[in-house]
Amino acid sequence: MLVAAAVCPCPPLLVPDVAAGAAPELDAARAACTDALGLLAASRPDLLVVVGPAEQSGRGPHPEGTRGSFAGFGVDLAVRLGRESAADADTAAPLLPASLAVAAWLLERTGWSDAPVEGLGVGEPLEAERCVRTGAGLAARAERVALLVMGDAGACRTLKAPGYLDERAAGFDAEAARALGTADVDALKALDAELAQELKVAGRAPWQVLAGAAEGAGLAGALLYDEAPYGVGYIVAAWS
Repeated sequence: MLVAAAVCPCPPLLVPDVAAGAAPELDAARAACTDALGLLAASRPDLLVVVGPAEQSGRGPHPEGTRGSFAGFGVDLAVRLGRESAADADTAAPLLPASLAVAAWLLERTGWSDAPVEGLGVGEPLEAERCVRTGAGLAARAERVALLVMGDAGACRTLKAPGYLDERAAGFDAEAARALGTADVDALKALDAELAQELKVAGRAPWQVLAGAAEGAGLAGALLYDEAPYGVGYIVAAWS
């Protein structure tokens, strides 16, 4: 059963070594993520599952100990998902997708040691119904399950945004932030997948996995951060 969830953005810029001189611009987002992970730890889960968007090669389960790297972003920084395991020893194993590498960095930064950690990379095109079923399956994995859900909102909030300016982005992001901040499961399920793709929303599928996991759990939500630096919507929320 799902007992808690944290929702965090997943830009590699969240990692100060990657952001370099621009690192202070996301200090408030990092602080909000730290607070959200603190609430996860306080829930004392038996299992933590990290869910994030992934390209084809990174989709599917990632066992505890899977390694990640920010070398592709010009930084010699390695991370590991949770505690060391056989997956960590297997140097031929696939690396974590970027979203889960950011999650692993957040967990290491906050000293997570409260429960085993597993990862799940989901594809942007995954239909809402499959997302919901996937989430329900995750919630049934243990008596007390927590989720760390990674994903950005729209990347079309300003003229200089990665997806240029799309007037629909602010409204979509506002509804997503409201739903995540109030643990509105039905609203998350109803997010328009096609519109999300047009607005370059990386978090839609992971958020709908969360909706499936939270069905019937009776969790309350709190919105901890909602800003759009660089024209990309970053949302942090905590459910408990």
